[in-house]
Amino acid sequence: MHSFEVRGGKKLNGAIIPQGAKNEALQIISAVLLTPEEVTISNIPDIIDVNLLIELLGEMNVKVNRISRDTCIFRADDVNIDYLHSEAYKKKSGRLRGSVMLAGPMLARFRKAFIPKPGGDKIGRRRLDTHIIGFEKLGASFIYHEEDGFFHLDAPDLKGATMLLDEPSVTGTANIVMAASMAKGTTTIYHAACEPYIQQLCRMLNRMGARISGIGSNMLTIEGVDYLGGTTHRMLPDMIEVGSFIGLAAMTQSDITIKGAGIEHLGMIPEKFQQLGIQMNFSGDDIHIPSQDSYEIQTFLDGSVMTIYDHPWPGFTPDLLSIVLVTAIQAKGSVLIHQKMFESRLFFVDKLIDMGARIVLCDPHRAVVIGLEREQALRGITMSSPDIRAGVALLIAALSAEGKSIIQNIEQIDRGYQDIDGRLRMLGADIKRIQE
Repeated sequence: MHSFEVRGGKKLNGAIIPQGAKNEALQIISAVLLTPEEVTISNIPDIIDVNLLIELLGEMNVKVNRISRDTCIFRADDVNIDYLHSEAYKKKSGRLRGSVMLAGPMLARFRKAFIPKPGGDKIGRRRLDTHIIGFEKLGASFIYHEEDGFFHLDAPDLKGATMLLDEPSVTGTANIVMAASMAKGTTTIYHAACEPYIQQLCRMLNRMGARISGIGSNMLTIEGVDYLGGTTHRMLPDMIEVGSFIGLAAMTQSDITIKGAGIEHLGMIPEKFQQLGIQMNFSGDDIHIPSQDSYEIQTFLDGSVMTIYDHPWPGFTPDLLSIVLVTAIQAKGSVLIHQKMFESRLFFVDKLIDMGARIVLCDPHRAVVIGLEREQALRGITMSSPDIRAGVALLIAALSAEGKSIIQNIEQIDRGYQDIDGRLRMLGADIKRIQE
């Protein structure tokens, strides 16, 4: 097991390039199963979750040629379907939430799929109902086998259907879109997720020969086709990394430029950090965050305390609430953070309180941050990363704190952030990876 040893209190300086989008990668790479032709994907993040998915495809006999660190050529012309019901697949896929994304393309092309119980981090309940109900409406049947822990899905005759999703699930929408792309007839998905990642997937599928309209809206229409071909695709910059670097710059009073940030795809992310009082300059596709001695949280027009909460796109992404929370610690003013989606995602705040933050955890979904206004620095402590986003929030806190911090269980951080310690050292951070 590895940990990060961080000596905080240093102002950072320089430019950093965000990795390819993790959440997009899990969908796009799964989609290579839809065709026997070559699919070339670039700007792939070199992180644990994505590499596990690529390994899974390789073990399914998908030909994988990683021509560079961020580019792969896939060819799924000899897929071993039986592997999907093996103990080896169950063991590996159970470690990865993204493995559920294989179900849609497998149903579309091979008419059967196996889904293990969800894996990944411990941030709360992650249900599969949206996926399963959507597949059922397309004509798939499923049985949960207690003895092997798999959902068994069969779809000898996928047919288009009209459906209203019970929640605008990103992975659920992506899975249903991939399954419907090769179903007979027309599928209409209302209350669909419309995140940039979904838009990217739909445009990629259309280049492969799919017929998807309504891209960017919450109603998608998919006319099924008999065959999908090869294509090339480049992933967007990771919006969660972009938000993380904005918060990092503010907390550490650093001067950082985020190069190639994909500004047009960030939605209201910059606006939410501006509500914390963080200055940003936009030049082309770059974001410059100048060093600030202080930043003040805005209030609502009636003077009431600012509330920042997650909401389906184009609302604020839940993956950045942990970063907003930690960034508010040194602000002037107060903010209520309301995490609606996951009931355990705020449970890392006890570690921030131990570091000297003024935070009131109201319940599993809400926390009030009372800014320290730089009157005192956080103090370094030993702590453990419970999930990907909380891990980076703790890392930001440690980089701003006085003294030494140890962050354990950094495998969680490595699941979502590529060589984060190496890239931070290039900005001047005092961080090293140690064996425990």
